[in-house]
Amino acid sequence: MVYLYAFLVGGLLCAIGQLLIDFTKLTPARILVSYVVAGCILGGLGWYKPIIDTAGAGATVPLTGFGYLLADGVKTQIGETGFSGVITGGLTAAAGGISAAMLFAFLFALFFRSKPK
Repeated sequence: MVYLYAFLVGGLLCAIGQLLIDFTKLTPARILVSYVVAGCILGGLGWYKPIIDTAGAGATVPLTGFGYLLADGVKTQIGETGFSGVITGGLTAAAGGISAAMLFAFLFALFFRSKPK
């Protein structure tokens, strides 16, 4: 059942993004930022954790999951270090994902060259 829930939740998030691209004038970049902000808000309110518990990777892999990770890291750091956790918490929690993204972007830039259209 976990695979089904992951597929449904991840698919729903993707379908919403596709509908926003097709039927609004929002650019993909604005939609991506909106997903991260929505994940932060839902994570800060404590509403995203039950979705993650139900859907697993279907909720953590999309950009809303990254927003949740940032919000959860901030909440955790505030509890441990106080107000400075507002600045350090999100980066501490997401450091692995950010580092992996930068590493893979660098590697792909070494081996592939972009071409003008």
